[in-house]
Amino acid sequence: MNVVRFVVALAALPCAAVCAEPVTYAVDGAHTKVYWEVRHFGTSTHRGRFDEVHGSIVMDRDTGTGDVSISIPTASVSSGVPALDSVLRNGGFLASDAHPMAYFVAKQLRFDGARLSTLRGEFTLRGVSRPLSLNASNFGCREDAMIKREVCGGDFDAEILRSDFGSTFGLPFVGDKVHLMISVEGIRQ
Repeated sequence: MNVVRFVVALAALPCAAVCAEPVTYAVDGAHTKVYWEVRHFGTSTHRGRFDEVHGSIVMDRDTGTGDVSISIPTASVSSGVPALDSVLRNGGFLASDAHPMAYFVAKQLRFDGARLSTLRGEFTLRGVSRPLSLNASNFGCREDAMIKREVCGGDFDAEILRSDFGSTFGLPFVGDKVHLMISVEGIRQ
């Protein structure tokens, strides 16, 4: 009997590495925001966020692979000043009518042990796509007692030049360099 258990255990060992299953997480819009900041007239920094974010994340931590697909309705921009939000939605900045969505799609995930450290992919804004790497300053997973599912999330950041995406209105008075900070949580499906 012990020999049978040993053979079954040995047979399962190769499958543990080969049969690792990717895990899908749905982006939790209530706990996910994309924040931005840009210099204003070289003096202060204007900050805001996008209030809507949708997407999914697929990770296989055993193999260090996965992909990320995030969509951001550009009309959900919020600076805290309604008049400024209208200006940001217009053609000089986000062009929300012509380009209602911004996208980040990544197929290169870098792990430092079990911790997700970098997402490399492509960011699309105003119909223009450019390579973008998001660096994790924080990443972790936990079992959520209320929903009885695993939740993974973290804080990621990157910088873009808005002129690379055709947004040149107000340059150089409104800065070209935009710092993006993404706080994301995904619920295991």
